[in-house]
Amino acid sequence: MTTGPAQTGRATFDIGDIVRAHRAQLEAQHPLTSAQKRVLTDIAQCRTAALGGHVDHCTSCGYERPSYNSCRNRHCPKCQALAQERWIEQRAERLLDVGHFHVVFTLPSELRALAKCAPREVFNALFRATSETLLELGKTRLRATLGATLVLHTWKRDLGFHPHIHAIVTSGGLNLDGQSFRRSDRRYLFPVKVMGKLLRGKLLALLSAAYAAGRFNHVVAFGDPRAFGLLVAKLAKLCWNVYAKAPFGTSKHVLAYLGRYTHRVGIANSRLLEVTDERVVFRTRGNAIASFHPVEFLRRFVQHVLPDGFHKIRHIGLYASPRRDAAHELLGMSPSAPKPRVSWEQKLLELTGRDVRHCPLCGAPMLRGPLLPAARAPPREIAA
Repeated sequence: MTTGPAQTGRATFDIGDIVRAHRAQLEAQHPLTSAQKRVLTDIAQCRTAALGGHVDHCTSCGYERPSYNSCRNRHCPKCQALAQERWIEQRAERLLDVGHFHVVFTLPSELRALAKCAPREVFNALFRATSETLLELGKTRLRATLGATLVLHTWKRDLGFHPHIHAIVTSGGLNLDGQSFRRSDRRYLFPVKVMGKLLRGKLLALLSAAYAAGRFNHVVAFGDPRAFGLLVAKLAKLCWNVYAKAPFGTSKHVLAYLGRYTHRVGIANSRLLEVTDERVVFRTRGNAIASFHPVEFLRRFVQHVLPDGFHKIRHIGLYASPRRDAAHELLGMSPSAPKPRVSWEQKLLELTGRDVRHCPLCGAPMLRGPLLPAARAPPREIAA
């Protein structure tokens, strides 16, 4: 049976429909963590009567429209747009108005299996090694404290497992004596080979410490006492991949770019091209597509669910320090007053031009009323 259009009307297909139709088969074939099960439940129930809601009623023509609550899960493709815009507004007040480099630190493919078995330990180590690499080079090469925002992604466009950190780094930093702002070269931040070597040494040291502390005891592959040492020896001989782009010109450009990364999930509903009981087809890059059985699609999707409470966005250096205010002054940036928080209805109007407070037929104000109990039946095939 071919899946019908999404309830929102904004995308032709909805991942929630795939979850409801194929979750049971997925769980029968693949063991899931409690976090993965919770994400699937939330996505299946998102913006359905199962989570409750209200009815908007036009005071003039009698038009009625049910509105269902969102799950607000950070892995849900339908719940990130407003959260992203809120985040951008908050960061706008703190961002330094200088150029920013985009640097990508990639976990070697040889460590992906370990990352799947121990995601919290490996991802925390990747964050720490990335942070220490950038801050150390800032101090030794620029004699300055940089500012950076780090965002973890774990996917490729075909939903393959590919952990990497996007780092948006200031092109310069606060001098170590705190008296001036030192600019970096406009063309590059640091040599990528130097960053790769530092990342390799720091990450292997952190993983070795975690192994010695017994945090990988549950990893089956390390039942052989030689396995971890052999893995480290192999990784120590490889060139680690670090990629750097040219800097952005202004803080406005940085926010527009970074906002696309912070709240992105593995795949959006808008990329789905065809959904049937036999296959899910979606865009990858450009005109390229990928096609998988729905169960394989869901397996790929859930492997990107992060551990509970894990922070995938982190700020380091000046962006995590009160010294940021000193940098603002040295750059001649006047403190910006926090913008008043607006309602989600107003924010939706700003983003999409859609005014849910007025009737789409006659333009009269809409009144909000309770959702009738009869409309509260849950969607089909929702697992606990």
